[in-house]
Amino acid sequence: MTTAVPPSLTVIATRVQDRLREFLAPEEARWSAFDDDLAEPVREIGRLVLVGGKRLRPAFCHWGFVGAGGDPDDQRVVDAGAAFELMHAFALFHDDVMDDAASRRGDPTTHTVFAGYHQEHGWAGESRRFGEGVAILVGDLAFVYADQLMAEAGPAAWRIWNELRIELNVGQVLDIVGSVRNERRRHKAELICRYKSGKYTIERPLHLGAVMAAPERADALLPALSAYGLPLGDAFQMRDDVMGAFGDAAVTGKPVGGDLREGKPTPLMARATEAATPAQAEVLALVGTQHLSDADVARVQQVIVDTGALADLEATITALTAEAVAAIERAPIAGAARDELVTLAAYVSQRST
Repeated sequence: MTTAVPPSLTVIATRVQDRLREFLAPEEARWSAFDDDLAEPVREIGRLVLVGGKRLRPAFCHWGFVGAGGDPDDQRVVDAGAAFELMHAFALFHDDVMDDAASRRGDPTTHTVFAGYHQEHGWAGESRRFGEGVAILVGDLAFVYADQLMAEAGPAAWRIWNELRIELNVGQVLDIVGSVRNERRRHKAELICRYKSGKYTIERPLHLGAVMAAPERADALLPALSAYGLPLGDAFQMRDDVMGAFGDAAVTGKPVGGDLREGKPTPLMARATEAATPAQAEVLALVGTQHLSDADVARVQQVIVDTGALADLEATITALTAEAVAAIERAPIAGAARDELVTLAAYVSQRST
């Protein structure tokens, strides 16, 4: 059953939203005045980061900071939250190019928008390459803006920030290679799951917040937060995998069965492959093939259910969430932060968007 959005998440999201708007507005004005051709590309960053998103990374950074004794009104943690959103946007701009995704959060993706501009105006060259090139550069700009917002975070936080970004890129490489190789080994799928999303969504934001507040306590805080963040990060990405295979496009903003069409190397597909009969394996072999029809998606979904893979993954999500909650309940952090992290654990593992 999906849980409601925690009230504290809404408060943190609003503060981060306001900071992003405050930061991006003068940048858009500056570069639009410099040259008209820069107006739309710079505006694309705001179009992605200001229209929605769960703001989970700012929330985990916030509670890591508060849990380590930081002042919840400290501007540094608000800036770090905004930096996480821009860094995530960088990943999404690039991810949409790599996946050739047509929509994101219900709106056209940046590379699709600019390919359309190219085609409408009859410009020289190939529309697809132009759109992808602009989207990559917009993502790079978001990456630099994220760094600017981290300026006051301190050296310990910067070490984690850099490691986080390396891990994210490593995970993306493993994901794209796994997709083209039709990777279905469970241990490899779970490794990709952790590095492409789980660590940089939960564990590392907690770490960064904690060392911003109390760098001298890093040796005690970071392992305790990892004991919560790693299993919950895995549960978070496994929930994403369920939505990627079964999610309602009207709710998720992504095409139905998107991960199945792209052949993503997910723990869900690994489980289905392990348990499949020869006849079921033939259906699963459709995953990742070109022009997968809606009927084919439905057949694959049914096999995932019939093999018990979906039920097994749901049980794993529940177990990982319980492990995370047990870990945070004994962590050496402030009680208010502990309570909020317990609530967030239920939300991220059971959400539908």
